[in-house]
Parts: sequence; structure tokens; C-alpha cells
Amino acid sequence: MTRPRLDRWFERLFDDPDPGRLGTGWVSGTASVFLGATALGGVVVLHFPELFSTARFRALYPVGLLRAALLAVIALGFVLGLASLWLRRRKVLGLTGCALSLTAVLLGGGQAGAGRAAGSGAPASATLGLDWFLLNLLLLALLFVPLERLFAKRPRQSPFRPEWTTDGVHFFVSHVLVQALSFLILLPATAVGRLVHPHALQELVRSQPALLQFLEVLVVADLAQYGIHRAFHRVSWLWPFHAVHHSSRDLDWLAGSRLHLLDAVSTRALVLVPLSLLGFAEGALHAYLVFVSFHAVFIHANVRFRLRALEPFLVTPRFHHWHHAAEEAARDRNFAVHLPWLDTCFGSRYLPPEAWPETYGLAGNPVPGDYLGQLVYPLPGRGGARA
Repeated sequence: MTRPRLDRWFERLFDDPDPGRLGTGWVSGTASVFLGATALGGVVVLHFPELFSTARFRALYPVGLLRAALLAVIALGFVLGLASLWLRRRKVLGLTGCALSLTAVLLGGGQAGAGRAAGSGAPASATLGLDWFLLNLLLLALLFVPLERLFAKRPRQSPFRPEWTTDGVHFFVSHVLVQALSFLILLPATAVGRLVHPHALQELVRSQPALLQFLEVLVVADLAQYGIHRAFHRVSWLWPFHAVHHSSRDLDWLAGSRLHLLDAVSTRALVLVPLSLLGFAEGALHAYLVFVSFHAVFIHANVRFRLRALEPFLVTPRFHHWHHAAEEAARDRNFAVHLPWLDTCFGSRYLPPEAWPETYGLAGNPVPGDYLGQLVYPLPGRGGARA
């Protein structure tokens, strides 16, 4: 199997004969590079908020807390870089981490952009969601990387498994382009809203308790996702787009990000139509967005949690891993993203007692391993229809 060029570039730059073993400086060095790069990105956002921060989130941020957190990330990245320099024979990881942290400090650190006049710079319509990318990456990595190291279903699977850079690019693109993608995602709901005005129903929905609205959002959203997801599997010309997601041969917290843009945008846009028509309160929708941000990552994670008590009610990693399984018996099964009883109702549930899949991915590995290859794979003459 040929690894993507970006995988090989990182291997040449950072690899050594002892990667991952505690006491070699590899773990501290890798963490230092990650934290230093994240901090530098945060400094860039603070200097140019009108260009790199998501307009609708800007007023919601606790700026003082974020600046303090940025200083902590810079300091920790630098300290871990020093530890790597002390422990590791090859110094490139430690030097890179320290250099990134020092650059963040020289550019202003936690006080970057503090003296800028508000409202200067690019208009809100031109913003890129670098802030959304960095916050999600930092929080998800801090949560799931330790979980996958401590409770791994496949302990030999490295965080830097084949094609991890491809999934990283998917993660980056979907978050940084949040502003442009939001316009496309909102388009169907906006168009339908101009034709249908169920004001009485919307007032009734909004009058309900917040918790009940959240549960209803969960059911409505997953019913829509179930139908859309099943269509991507069954309709021949849609399948190549969704095949990109199923091309992962290793599942972990980053693998769930592998989604073709058309797949991701169309699914989110169509799910938003019933949610918008029913008129759920913003609080319930925001709670759902937070829930799905973590749950969708969790069900792809390389963790061995069985969670028997939850299996009838909530999609677990084992349930969704079978959706990605290469075994023929699991093909086109487990379409629900949150509520497994939907698959029971529609006859698509597959969950052998106690067992986990042996392998993941697609027969013959037809989908390219690099991001651009996956982007063009569904185009006519490139991606094949499903048999």
C-alpha cells in the first residue's frame, strides 16, 4: 500500500527507530509540535479576527479566558519541546515545537491583536473559520488521543496510521470553510421556508421545555440522516461520494472527518430543512450541535468501550464500527448516526453479540488515499457505481 505523499513527508521529518515509546522524547516532541502549531494559529486569529474568525461566533467568545488558555498552550508546548530536546536523539521534534511556541510569543502571544481597532480588516463575509478549526482540533485531540491510548480497541494502531494526513486535511477544510459551507447548508432550508410558513406549529414547538426540544431534535435529525445515509449507499451515482468515507481502513477519532464535501454539505443541508420548519429554539439546536460534534467523533474512535446498557438506545462505537466493516454480512447496515432503534425499525440493524469487526474499508481499496484524489474520485470516469 502506497502512503500519501504528505504521510511520507511527515515520516521523513519526524520519524525515528523508537516512535511512541515513553522516555524517548517522541511523545513530548509530538505534543510540543501540535501545541506550538495550534498556538501560532491562535495568534494569527487574534491579529486578524475579521479574516480568520467565524463571524457568528465572534461575539460569543470569552476573550479573556481564550487569551489565558493560549498562554498556557504556548508555555506547555515550549516545556514539552525542551523535554524532547533533552530525551531524543534526533532533535527536530523538540526544535520545531520550541520554535513554533517562541514564534507565537514573538508575535504577541496571548495579547496578540489587543490594540487593534475593532471593525478593521476584511468584511465578515470573507471570513475563514480558522478559530473553529483550532478550537475543535485542540479539544477533540486533548480528549480522544489519551482515550485511544488508554482504552484502544487496536493497541498497535498508531495515531499516525496510514492516511492520517488525508483525514487531517478533511478536518481542516470542513472547519476552515465553515462560513462558505454554512451558506450552502442553509440554502435548502431557506428556500423551503419561503414556501411553507407553519407559524402555529413552530410556536407550539418552541413552547416546550428545552430538554424535550433537544430530544425531539435528536429524533428528527436522525430520521432525516437515516434516509439520506441509506440513499447514499443504495443510489448508484451517490455511492462514489460516500465511498470516500468508507475508504478508511483504520478507524479512530480523526477518521470520521473523511467526508466528501458534497456528502457532508448535502447531508447537513437536508437535515436542517425539517429542523428549520419545526422551529426549534436556538438553545436546543446549539445543544444538539455540541452533542453531535463529540458523539460523531466518539463512534469512530479506536476505543474498546462495550457500553451494553446504551446499545439499545444510543449508537456506540461497536455499533458504528460494524457499519464500516469490510465483512459482507455487515454491508449496508447500521445507517443510524445516533439512535440504533431506527435500524431495528427499518430492518437494517447488524450487531453480532460481543464481536467487533476484523477489518474495515472497501474491497480492492478503489478510493485514492490522498485528499485531492478523493475529491475527484466520484467524478464520471473515476469512481465506479456500486454493484
